[in-house]
Formats: sequence, structure tokens, C-alpha cells
Amino acid sequence: MKETPVESVSNGRQCKVGLALGSGSARGWAHIGVLQELKAMGIRPDIVAGTSIGALVGAVYASNQIDEFADWVQGLSFRDVLGFLDIGFTGGMVKGEKLFSFFSEQQQNPRIEDLEIAFATVATDMQLGREVWIREGEVLTAARASSALPGLFPPVHYKGQWLLDGGLVNPVPVSVCRALGADVVIAVNLNGQLVGRHFNPADTKAIPRNTEEGESIWGKMKDYFGIDSEGKSAPTPGLFDVIGASVNIMQDRITRSRMAGDPADINLIPMLEDYAIMDFHRAEEAIAEGRRLVRQAEESIRWFVERD
Repeated sequence: MKETPVESVSNGRQCKVGLALGSGSARGWAHIGVLQELKAMGIRPDIVAGTSIGALVGAVYASNQIDEFADWVQGLSFRDVLGFLDIGFTGGMVKGEKLFSFFSEQQQNPRIEDLEIAFATVATDMQLGREVWIREGEVLTAARASSALPGLFPPVHYKGQWLLDGGLVNPVPVSVCRALGADVVIAVNLNGQLVGRHFNPADTKAIPRNTEEGESIWGKMKDYFGIDSEGKSAPTPGLFDVIGASVNIMQDRITRSRMAGDPADINLIPMLEDYAIMDFHRAEEAIAEGRRLVRQAEESIRWFVERD
């Protein structure tokens, strides 16, 4: 059953609720928990705007597939994540074809114009540095353009523009929700804490090294992850360490600036400081944290949404 927006008694209008889902790589699985717990409260956002991983989760939610998606991501292992990494060096280290091809097989891919709620993703024009809002076309194309993290994923060509990750210009798209008519905006800011440890090698011991396949995967990835040949943390940062730290520092500064000028009504900041940029196999923890945050803020959320 579709939840309906809450009626505002004071002005006779519907109170339109906007949800701004921020960028933050693997920490973005917390968005799933936020959405599921809001649904449990009977609150369905009228407007969803997403940046990077927030665009991907938002696209799934807007197409009414969030519960199935949650089951899928919680089944991902570290080995599964490695399997999605099709290494390339043209515009980005990971081409992304395996990931998005698999994702499109698992999920429906409706057009934004056909969705029941207003949906938008944020990307960055590579040439001009301008913020681009994608409001039409297939949801996965919009999500992919918003998720083109420099150095990791290649830019996406869209309507004559080469687009990069939206986190470069608007990591938590509160402004997009406002522009689309939101009266109340709930923001999920994944950059509230800088990550102190950018790669968690705990699960790498499970990767087989006595087979041709295992050696091939390990040989390609160990140097990028900053892991030595024995599976221990290397004394110097690996490539993902550097990318993760740089992106988090940049997005934290941009987020502070943007949200100071255009604050959300409710800010949710997941406590996932130990998540690395590629910890996508740790979905269960992140989803639980998202749900915890909504439960913790339930009184405030209901006050903003239901106030008369």
C-alpha cells in the first residue's frame, strides 16, 4: 500500500517531504536502513534527491525495489565485491561494466518520468565544473552518472556532457529537494565524520591464493588496497587509501559549506567511521545504523512532518 503525504492542518496543503541522500561510497548502504525505517513509521518521501551512492540507493527506492535490494546487498561477500571490479585505466581504475550489468539484471530500470515520486540525481559537468541535475531518462543511467568517482569510475557521457561524481559539487543535495518543492527535508550526511581507516583487510584472508583465479585476483588488487603479500596492512597507504582519504576530506569540506547556506530540517549522520571506500560487503552493519538513526530521531521527524 502506498503511504500518503501528511496533511498540514495550518495551511490545508500537503506537507511535502524531501529526502537528500548523500555521497559516501560504502557507507551509503546506511541509506537503505533510513528508507526502511521511515517506511516502518508510515512516512514515504514525496521527493528523493541523491548524490553518488545516494543516487543509486535513491533510484532503487524510487522504483519500489528497496527491500529486494537490501536482501541482495546484505548477501554480498568481499569476494563478490572483487568480482565486480573490471580493472581498466581509461578514465577510471574500475570500468563499472560488470557492476552495472549485474545490477541491471537484478533490478528494474524504469524511467524517472514514470516514477510515482519526484526523483533527481546530482552529477558534475567535467568540462565546466557545473552542477547537473538529472531529472529524466533511465534511473540507472542517472545513478551511474552521479557515481562516477574520479580515479575509480570513468566519467559518463550524457546529453553531450562528460559527467563526474556529484559529490564534487553537492555531496548532500538538500538544495535539490528544496527546488523540487520539499517543505521538510531530511538529509543523510555520510561525510559527517572523516574515515580514520580507509580499508578493512579483515576479510582478505578468505581470498584463495593457491589457484590461478585466486592468484590473479590477489595479484591485481593487493597493491591497490595497500595490503602486503601476507595479507597484512602495508606500511604505506595503498591507492584506495589515498583515494578514500582525499574524497572524504574534500566532500566533508564541501558538505559543511553547502549545508551552512542551505540547511536541512533534520540531519542524520551515520556513525560508520571505520568504513573503507570499498567496504560494500559490510551492508548489514550500515543498514542497521541507518535504521537506528531514524528510530533515534523519530520524535523530531514526526514533529516536522506532522506539525500543525
